[in-house]
This record gives sequence, C-alpha cells and structure tokens, in this order.
Amino acid sequence: MHNRYALILAGGSGERFWPLSRRATPKQLLKLFGKETLLQAALSRLEGILPKENILVLTNFEQEVAVRELIGGELPAENIVSEPAKRDTAAAIALAVGWVAARDPDASMVVLPADHLIQDNSAFSATLTTALEVAENTDAVVTIGIKPTWPCPSYGYVERDDEVEIPGVDSHVPVFEVIRFREKPDADTAQGFLDAGNFSWNSGMFIWSLKTVINEFRKHVPALADFVEEVRLTTDLSSLLAQKFCKLEKISIDFALMEKASRVLNIEASFQWDDVGSWLSVAKYLEADSEDNRSNTGILQRNSSNNVVYCADPGSRVALLGVEDLIVVQTGDALLVAHRDKADEIKKLTENLPEELL
Repeated sequence: MHNRYALILAGGSGERFWPLSRRATPKQLLKLFGKETLLQAALSRLEGILPKENILVLTNFEQEVAVRELIGGELPAENIVSEPAKRDTAAAIALAVGWVAARDPDASMVVLPADHLIQDNSAFSATLTTALEVAENTDAVVTIGIKPTWPCPSYGYVERDDEVEIPGVDSHVPVFEVIRFREKPDADTAQGFLDAGNFSWNSGMFIWSLKTVINEFRKHVPALADFVEEVRLTTDLSSLLAQKFCKLEKISIDFALMEKASRVLNIEASFQWDDVGSWLSVAKYLEADSEDNRSNTGILQRNSSNNVVYCADPGSRVALLGVEDLIVVQTGDALLVAHRDKADEIKKLTENLPEELL
C-alpha cells in the first residue's frame, strides 16, 4: 500500500446548498447525512487501501481554515494544500501529481471528489483496489463509472466498448475499454444512452500510475507537465503556487487529458453513489411522512405534500399549511423557500446576496 497515494478534491463552492452552505463551509464540510461530514467520510473510505500519510487534500483559500480544523489532526499539516485561485480540475490534479512525484516516482494514484455520498465502504474498497491493480499493470488511465439508473442530463457519460481481462489482475468487477467521453447530454440523448446499455455516468474518480499520467500530460498538456516538474522539484510549495498557479489554464481534467488519453479503461462501480447535487438529492435520505414531506426535523403539516424541510437546528419546528413541492431551509441567519423545480437555480441567488450571507 505504501506506494499508493490519493488526492481528495475538497474545494467546491456548494452554492446549491445555500443557505446551509457558505463559501467557507460548502457541502463537503457539512454533516448532511449523519455524524461525519462528506470530507471525513471520504477519508474514512480510504482506510485499508493506502496510508493516511499518502493522502493529499486540496482545498482553496476560502476553506483552508475550516478544512484544517476538521481533519488537521488526521493528516500531516503539509498534506492539506490550499489553491490560491480556482483553476479547475486539470491544474489541481497536476499540482497533486507533482506532490506525489516528489515522494515516489513509481507511485500509483487515485483522484476522488470529497463531496460524494458512498455508504458501502467495503464495496468501494473492492472497486478501488481493483482499479489500482489495473492502473499498476497497464499504461491506461482508469475511470470508475456509475451504472445509470435514469437518463440524467446533468452528468457526463462514458461510452464503453468490450469487457477486457488485464494480465496480473484477478478482477471481481468488470473492466471495459472506453470508446469516448460524452458531455452532458440533452434529455433525449441521455435516454438513448440509457437504452444502449453501454454507457456509465462519469463519477469524476480517476486512477493511474504516476508514469502514465505524466506521459499523458507531456503529450497533451505540456504546460501542465512543466508545472508537475516544478512542483516535484520545489522546496517552497507555497511560494511556487503563489507565483505560478494563477497563470495555469482554467480547464477540466476531462477536456485537458481524459478525452485525449491513449488508453482509458472503465470499471463499473459495485457500490451505490450519489453526487448530492441539490437539496432534492439530500431529500432522498431524510425521513418521510405519509404525504412524502421529507425533513431532518419535526414538522407540522396540514394539506401539504412533497415538501423538503431542512433546519440547521434539528430542534426547530416548521409548520406547513396548504403547500406542496417546496424546499424550505432554515439557518440562524437566513431562510430559503423555493419550488422543487428550481432546486438547480438556488446557486443563482448567491449572485445577489450580501457579503455576510455568502
């Protein structure tokens, strides 16, 4: 396990979860589903797969203090790094690749978002272990795909070819060659993907050997390959980031590398997965009453149905009278009331909010 490393991307803004989430405390730092935050759960899932000292958590300057307070006791201080600016996932991953390369040029590496809900840790461990073994025995970049359960237009998709066997890997989960990545489709196209049966949702989880990913950077994004080398050699990472990071191209890892890589393999997850993209995602895990009102607290209702209620103080009480299809979120300094159909537009509210509510 000691030459396996992980990057946890923990810098999302969480605007869709306002007013509970704020710039300094996005959804991955909230206890939406129990006693652990999503970031803490992401760390816990890696136990037994690789050592904690091999985990890099990448956040941003707005959230660094909160992240260190939350998990600083679990990782060495230098394993929590703050981006000085938001440059999307390609730059973030290049930073992490350089960080790992400085420690072990023969390493393999996992990239994981911090804000996903995965509740079956044993199935996750089995899938990720297989993915690491595949990456260590091939020159491919490896993705974990999620079997679609409905024609979602909000996810990217991976189009798969035939299942393959990898010499040296005793896989208990199927491994597929990837034909291509498909961007977020319209509803009809998404239905076509579902009907075809050889598409998976792109989970944003990537696995590769360090040698493979550096070679791919050199081929397709030489500026990021140069940055990887600078990070590998630096003795002052903070100074290097302050000088160079903001100048990197703002581009996702999908566009920069995954869609161009020489060989991509896809492993279908054997665990349930949710990217928790809105309050409607959270609602699925809240207690429901006879009228399908879902809440984390006690509610009083009359002639009301299909509402979502979430209170920062679970001791609060909310009364609903003659309303349906609402999202109601209460915090100490703000109250949100929105129609369910507008869940994805909540982030637009932040464009007009006063600074003290951001």
